[in-house]
Amino acid sequence: MRRAWAVALIALALAAGAGRAHAQSKTGTALGEFTLIEPSARITGLGNAGVTFDDEIEAAFYNAAAIGRFKGAGVAFTHALWFSGISYDYAAGAIPLGGWGNGYASVTALHSGDIMVRTVDQPDGTGETFSVSDVALGLGYGRAITTRFTMGLQLNYLQETIWHSTASTVTLNVGTLYRATASGLELGSSLTNFGTRARFDGRDLSIFFNQNPTLNGDNNALPGETTTDRFEVPLLFRVGLGMPYRLPGGQVLRWAVDAFHPSDNSESVSFGAEWQPAEALALRAGWQNLFQKDNELGLTLGAGFQTRVRDQRLRLDYGWAAHRSLGSTHRFSLGYQF
Repeated sequence: MRRAWAVALIALALAAGAGRAHAQSKTGTALGEFTLIEPSARITGLGNAGVTFDDEIEAAFYNAAAIGRFKGAGVAFTHALWFSGISYDYAAGAIPLGGWGNGYASVTALHSGDIMVRTVDQPDGTGETFSVSDVALGLGYGRAITTRFTMGLQLNYLQETIWHSTASTVTLNVGTLYRATASGLELGSSLTNFGTRARFDGRDLSIFFNQNPTLNGDNNALPGETTTDRFEVPLLFRVGLGMPYRLPGGQVLRWAVDAFHPSDNSESVSFGAEWQPAEALALRAGWQNLFQKDNELGLTLGAGFQTRVRDQRLRLDYGWAAHRSLGSTHRFSLGYQF
């Protein structure tokens, strides 16, 4: 017990230290930023501090080791009302593989809707429209190594499309979960989007150029093609603590805290708590990305309802997150485990 609490205190010290670090911010310079949009409405209400969760299908997004903790099969769906009319959807499913562990699959999709094409000569629009759409497909596997220690991994294919140009790559997520005490203190860590760089390609990059504009009579419409830089994917390392407390009358209070170290932004800490006054109802509150440089996020709130019939569980969750400049976001998740 003393050793477990010592580990917990060390992890909390690392989380606090993350807030004092001053990493260079490279926000918006990576490919596949949409893969960092958290899908769980439940964990959204907890400030997106989800690296120690293992009791819902979406938990695999925050830590691939959660796949090894799933009990039975299940599916989950999330729809988010994102900024500026952008739509975000997430679907995932898990299936037991007997003594081999558990399997997992997910699909993430983001779409901007139609956007007017504007140019310097036609700032009010050319009459054309374009769109941005992103998709990610994931396959995961997790297994309990011991009664307390679990590992998992997930292989992802992601693609970004801007009008007629696309870029795609493959990434890997890995994670661990360790139950430090019999009372439920969890230590979790995960690495998300370990992968290669990719560049855009497509007919939007085709051009006509004049190879020798100073020469009269030269062909000024030679076909050519421009190339883009190779963009890195947004690598994210997170570590956290979480623990439930059993209160009188069957109530449960759970807290969680995560520390984040991203490759394209400064370090931060998120935390939250969930109060479950009855098995069917849960209320949540949290704070997201504390200490992050130029942070636009902050307070999060949420609520959830669930019902059980024998070994089946149906739940509906809502999560709200504040954003200083672009307004609030809303997530709705539906999960079914059997």
